[in-house]
Amino acid sequence: MRLLYGNYEAGKAGENLAAEELRRQGYVILARRYRTRFGEIDIVAQDDETLVFVEVKARRTDRYGSAAESVTDWKQRRIAAMALDYLGWVGRLEDPCRFDVVAIDGLGTGQPKVKVIKEAFFAH
Repeated sequence: MRLLYGNYEAGKAGENLAAEELRRQGYVILARRYRTRFGEIDIVAQDDETLVFVEVKARRTDRYGSAAESVTDWKQRRIAAMALDYLGWVGRLEDPCRFDVVAIDGLGTGQPKVKVIKEAFFAH
């Protein structure tokens, strides 16, 4: 069975799958769709003592590459800026943190592949 999504629905479905997988792996979800002045952090989570900023990327097909390949250097810099904004807002500037990506390929196909990439990139 193939499900068709619009962009908003696809984003929400991808984030739901990502949050479900992160919980399954022991993450505690602290925030979803956290708005900053630089944009939106898809998921903020806690993994043991580490604060994790998660970018969710979902693709229906591999026509334009895999989901994991779509987190560009520009996007990484934006996520880092949003993370710093979040850390300052919640008073956790000294806490350890990292950047993970949840890549979902085949969204809407009935059998999406969900992959959590820990330490997908480092702030630069």
